[in-house]
Amino acid sequence: MKYVFLLLTACMPLFIAGCKPDPYPKNPHYEIIKPEVRYTPDKKNLDKMVRQLQGSPYVWAEEGPDRFDCSGFTYYLYGSMGIEIPRVAREQAKNGKRISPNELQYGDLIFFATEERQPHKITHVGMYLGDGWFTHASTAEKEVVYSNLFTSPYYKKRLRICRRYLPQSSTALALSEQTWQNKQTLKNTTVAKAKSTATEPKGKAIVIRAPIQQIEPTGTKGNFYVQVGSFVGRPQASILYNITRHGFKYRIIKFPKGKQTISKLLIGPYKTRSEALVLRDKIRTTIQKDAFIAEIR
Repeated sequence: MKYVFLLLTACMPLFIAGCKPDPYPKNPHYEIIKPEVRYTPDKKNLDKMVRQLQGSPYVWAEEGPDRFDCSGFTYYLYGSMGIEIPRVAREQAKNGKRISPNELQYGDLIFFATEERQPHKITHVGMYLGDGWFTHASTAEKEVVYSNLFTSPYYKKRLRICRRYLPQSSTALALSEQTWQNKQTLKNTTVAKAKSTATEPKGKAIVIRAPIQQIEPTGTKGNFYVQVGSFVGRPQASILYNITRHGFKYRIIKFPKGKQTISKLLIGPYKTRSEALVLRDKIRTTIQKDAFIAEIR
């Protein structure tokens, strides 16, 4: 009985931590396992995988199907569509079509140098989603998360190379169908009823293509937000009132698009992702059902 108690006591921290695997195991699994080809290479299939894999644990030297390091994540995404790319980030950065940050489209890979002493050594990779957002297996958060190039001084400073692997015909599909874009909110904006409907399909979110140099520093109270929506111009006063009425604080980040201004409406900040995640569920119930977590560092 004593040994059973000791065993349960030893396992208790694992249950509290959600039984997440060790991100840096003592005996990493270095054998490369090619993913099963399950999809044709296009944006919709990438969308499906991106949604399914958010929150997957980060584990060094893993390439899926349920845990990843950064390059293992991109290796798995492309390999699942039958597109073979190198396994490690520095080699992925040497292949594919090189493009500039201003040419980034959905599915492009973006590479970072995160070591201060080696500012040109590629050490991290993510996949671009549009509107500044990218998905990656984060060593800081120990899981697959969303981050933003436009609002993150950390990533903007360390971006080194952008590469395109996805066939052009697939990459060029409209980004307005992304799940992190708020379609319904855009329908309700008065500006959208004026000019934007002439160039954007009704109900579709505006795609922001602001220069990557445009950056807005974040606060010191936390790096995590819940994004409520994207708007042409300033969000309606009724939406802002609804946020404050429910006891939340909001922040608006603006980006230029031609002669218009695109506004990102964020609730927060919060110090941890788990804290933002709990509040996201409440925000989805009371304010916006499509709200999602946004990381700004």
